[in-house]
Amino acid sequence: MFTGIIETLGYVTNLNYELENLNITVKSNISKELKIDQSVAHNGVCLTVIEIIDDCYTVTAIKETLNKTNIGKLNIGDVINLERAMKLGDRLDGHIVQGHVDQTAECTNIKETNGSWLYTFKYDSSLNNITIEKGSITVNGVSLTVVNSKRSEFSVAIIPYTHEHTNFKNFKIGSTVNLEFDVIGKYVSRLNALNK
Repeated sequence: MFTGIIETLGYVTNLNYELENLNITVKSNISKELKIDQSVAHNGVCLTVIEIIDDCYTVTAIKETLNKTNIGKLNIGDVINLERAMKLGDRLDGHIVQGHVDQTAECTNIKETNGSWLYTFKYDSSLNNITIEKGSITVNGVSLTVVNSKRSEFSVAIIPYTHEHTNFKNFKIGSTVNLEFDVIGKYVSRLNALNK
């Protein structure tokens, strides 16, 4: 379980395919604090640490993960958002995030708004995911509040701290991001679909 509050950034140093799996090596300032078999969210994707060497660690993404997220589009040198699993008893500063990405979205607009940024994302609404105005959304692992909620599009406002300390500063029009929709909204949407 995660909160969507990004702990630090990591840098992809190696990508190695083994059959349909992708081993991703990440350089990070938290690498030496990690343990084998620990869960870490990478751009919001929960992956398990399989190896640690000095200030780098390796995780594996299976085909399902590669198909549903932007992890398979990573390149060596890319910057990724990192968050370790929350500790029981800690404050929940973001919202409940599972690290299970529902789908990807495309960044369609970036607008600087006199000290902050407004990012707009378009997603495939046929997958029955929904946003609501002022509801929670996770974009590349970052817990955010939805503004301008539409059927297949929403925006989020990014403060300078978030812009500087996450990979939002690297987004461009056309960037693919991971989305994890609010868990309560997913259950409501599913129940609604079953009752039709």
